[in-house]
Amino acid sequence: MADLEFRLPDLGEGLADAELVSWSVGAGDTVELNQTIAEVETAKAVVALPSPFAGTVVELLAQPGDTVLVGAPLIRVRTEADAPAPTAVEQDSSVPDSSANGTGRTAVLVGYGPEEEAVSRRRRPAPAAVEPDAPQDNTATPVPQTDRAAATPAARRLARELGIDLWYVPGSGPDGAVTVEDVRDAVPVSQPRPAATPAPARAAADPRSDSDHGLIRPAAREERTPISGIRKRTAAAMVASARTIPQASAFVTLDFTASMELLDHLRTTTSFQGLTLTPLALIAKSVLAALAEFPDLNAFWDEAKQEIVTKHYVNLGIAVATDRGLLVPNLKEAHALSLRELCQEIGWLADTARSGSATPTDLRGSTFTITNVGVFGVDIGVPLVNPGEAAILCLGSIRKRPWVFRDEVAVRWVTTLGISFDHRMIDGELASRFLATVAGLLEDPLTLLGRM
Repeated sequence: MADLEFRLPDLGEGLADAELVSWSVGAGDTVELNQTIAEVETAKAVVALPSPFAGTVVELLAQPGDTVLVGAPLIRVRTEADAPAPTAVEQDSSVPDSSANGTGRTAVLVGYGPEEEAVSRRRRPAPAAVEPDAPQDNTATPVPQTDRAAATPAARRLARELGIDLWYVPGSGPDGAVTVEDVRDAVPVSQPRPAATPAPARAAADPRSDSDHGLIRPAAREERTPISGIRKRTAAAMVASARTIPQASAFVTLDFTASMELLDHLRTTTSFQGLTLTPLALIAKSVLAALAEFPDLNAFWDEAKQEIVTKHYVNLGIAVATDRGLLVPNLKEAHALSLRELCQEIGWLADTARSGSATPTDLRGSTFTITNVGVFGVDIGVPLVNPGEAAILCLGSIRKRPWVFRDEVAVRWVTTLGISFDHRMIDGELASRFLATVAGLLEDPLTLLGRM
């Protein structure tokens, strides 16, 4: 027999560490080759780690909530003497091997690390649904998008014994993970709480108790949540954006009625059957057409080399709000996509981002970003430019409003677009012309035919 350590592998994109979310195994458990043993969260996504060898777990070398450096030991497994030896990458995951796959890329456990060239776009099946952009009913009960909630193994075991759904248990552990005490606190009032360490005293009548779900809410007047994972990285990126990029913004309000009518018509056609066609797809198509005319907005400022780098391909970032924070997956080579393909890809990326299954490749390399605050009923926002890009477009809510149409006041679909841009390389005239072009294409969407 031999005791082998599994070290945190290189998860790609030059990530130096990851936060351990949960273990799927414990000391004394038997693990098989490629069995999922843990989940870790990087700056971009939650990643399931498979075991590189089979055997018996001797010791867990990190705890949920710990930040683990790439190459640091995670778990010790005792293997049989005749078990196949792990590969060099399994023995020391911290050592990249750029020649292992013959592509010049760093071999990693999940996907591949950074590449020198643009990543080719993957074909994906159409999703069942995509985040809507038109006015909607927000009263429906949210449906969990991921396979399971973040929780410690002991909390999962207790929840199974008590028949409690972890999705509806607020977590107080690192990065919102559900702990054993959280599960005990979530026991319905009519059911006796399991034996445990004394719980903190609660007010006799807690106004925050949830009678509909039978859950007791914490009575504390304050709550502290550790800043970690995606939220921590997002904060760092936004601070860098505000400090290093001199930003300006412009806005335009437009008549979106013709676009809504076109979308209604396309939904009845054979090409879009089975797809959820939303205004976001048409807006993305208009943005891509405008970028072809104004390529200076598809660029970034290279401070180290004092150069403006203009890219002749578009990896279109789509900002997605998730339970773990804001993610910006991007559509590779989006300039080559048809409207139908944009509809498919946007839905797929949104679903994978919310479920935590987006890969580092999906989340790196965007060249221009669209963010949609309209789904929250907000008319417009002023987003910060993502570091490494020149501009970001913001879509506001799409509502029926009074509008002057053909010299008469009529009820029309109206929306507002905003753009924030890096004023070092884009001046107000260029940004305004780009925004006016996007607005013109959406007011008369048939003009898009001449740009396809």
